[in-house]
Amino acid sequence: MDYERMIEAFKAESDQEAKDQETMLAYIRGNRSTVLYRENKIAHMTSSGFIMNPSLDKVLMVYHRIYDSWSWTGGHSDGERNLLKTALREAEEETGVETFQTPMKELLSLAILPVPAHYKGGGYVGVHLHFAPSFLLLAEEDCPLRIKEDEDAGVRWLDADALARYVTEREMLPVYQWLIGKARALRRSGKI
Repeated sequence: MDYERMIEAFKAESDQEAKDQETMLAYIRGNRSTVLYRENKIAHMTSSGFIMNPSLDKVLMVYHRIYDSWSWTGGHSDGERNLLKTALREAEEETGVETFQTPMKELLSLAILPVPAHYKGGGYVGVHLHFAPSFLLLAEEDCPLRIKEDEDAGVRWLDADALARYVTEREMLPVYQWLIGKARALRRSGKI
């Protein structure tokens, strides 16, 4: 499904998701020619995979060098209109896991995330926004893992109920806890 239709179809479950959905759609509609590319210096599409084991008690995360914290996988759309395809590509690139289950094809969540100024590849990247829809991805804990060394310093399974010990980005911890809660609620309701 095309990224804009997927964002339109998303059923927000919080004020944050509803407001971010409204803002994303307004910006997308005014910037269709550039929003899929990081060359848009104000805001651009990314897609994240929130990777859990099938029992939903562990989360596979990467230690992201820019954020100096354990983090979900994800990356820039770079022109790709299929958000799930981007999330799967980034999850494989960043963890080395080659096989993911996608228990739902819909978005798990939507968020607009601020990205601080930083240097990447020797060049300055200014402050901007990531439009960050996310998908629930499931993987087996015994899959071989591989670090994407140009971006990350580690990859490992973490206890889903103890992420506060690992995630040092204060603004991201509530996002991850929200995603864990949503995944578990979907399991209880029989939707996954």
